[in-house]
Amino acid sequence: MTTNRARGTAPGARRVSRDLLTVAEFCSEFKISRSTLYEWLPKGLAPKCTKLPNGQLRFDRADVDQWWQSLRAAA
Repeated sequence: MTTNRARGTAPGARRVSRDLLTVAEFCSEFKISRSTLYEWLPKGLAPKCTKLPNGQLRFDRADVDQWWQSLRAAA
């Protein structure tokens, strides 16, 4: 009997798929430089991000969309 279950996933467990953006993808989408993003981060002006064990940052699409809507509402 074969299954299409992902390796390492417990039977019956739901796999959560997230759309994560890299720093390059985020900067490209909003047409900003990396230096601008890195200035925004400590000031709390950027959306929430997650630091991976290798030090790279990722932005969850839902957090980015919420951040963008908050900017539009404030304008």
